[in-house]
Amino acid sequence: MIIWLTSYPKSGNTWVRSIVAALMYTDDGVFNFDLFKRIRQFPNIKYFKTFTNDFGNFHEIKKHWLTVQDLINLDNEPKFFKTHHINCKLDQYNFTNKENTLATIYIVRDPRNLVSSISNHYSLSLENSKKFLFTRMFIENKKKGELVKDSIKTFLGTWDEHYKFWKNNNKDFLLIKYEDLIKNSRFELERIINFIKKYINVQSNEDKNENIIKTTNFKHLQNLEEKGYFNENAHETVNNKKKFLIWDQKMTGKIH
Repeated sequence: MIIWLTSYPKSGNTWVRSIVAALMYTDDGVFNFDLFKRIRQFPNIKYFKTFTNDFGNFHEIKKHWLTVQDLINLDNEPKFFKTHHINCKLDQYNFTNKENTLATIYIVRDPRNLVSSISNHYSLSLENSKKFLFTRMFIENKKKGELVKDSIKTFLGTWDEHYKFWKNNNKDFLLIKYEDLIKNSRFELERIINFIKKYINVQSNEDKNENIIKTTNFKHLQNLEEKGYFNENAHETVNNKKKFLIWDQKMTGKIH
C-alpha cells in the first residue's frame, strides 16, 4: 500500500521527501541523497516496462496506472512514493484507488509565493507563471536541456484542481503547509511522525529528530548538492505550447 507524498511542483515535495526518508530509512536521522532511492517518483518508466514501451503516449500510460500499482503492492508492505500527478479519473482510468493507497501527505504552498518559484524554475515571466497555475498542464523531465528519453508525462491539472482532487479522494490525508514547515520545522516533523505512525512503525527519538531537522534544512541540502551528492538531476519542463494545446483540448471535460 502506498503513502503518497504529493504536491503541485515547487511546493516543497523534495523537502518533505528528504524528511520522511531520513525518518524512515536511517537510525540516526542523518539525511543523504542516496536515501531518495527509497522513495521513488511515480509515474516512472521503471514500473511501466512490463506493460508497455510506448512511454511517450499519455493515453497508453493511463491505462496501466492501477495495474502497475497492483504489481508494486503485491508484497502488501507500506511504501512511499512521490508524485506531482493529479489524483484524477481520465475516461474510465483512475490514477490510484483505495486498494492501492494507504494515505496521503499533501504539501501545499501559498500560490503568491509559488508564482515566483515557478517563474525561476521554468524560465517563465511572472505573468505566464500565474497562467501556469490556472491552466491544465503537463510536465515531463529534461536533463541538460534535453528531453529525457522515454520520459513519462505528469498531468497536473490546475493548481486548485490538484489540491481538491487529492483531498476529496483520500480519507487518510495530512496537509503540510510549506510556510509552516519553514516557520516551525520541528512541529511539522512531529505531525508527520504522528501521522505515519498510524500505518507504519516509526523509530524516533530526540537526537534522531534533531539530526533530521539539521540535515534536511535548505542550507545543508544546498551544500550537498553543490558538492555533487545529488544525482537526481533531471528537471521538469513544460511541454511546448503546440503540444500542450493539443493535450488541453483532449482533456477538457474529461476529469471526474
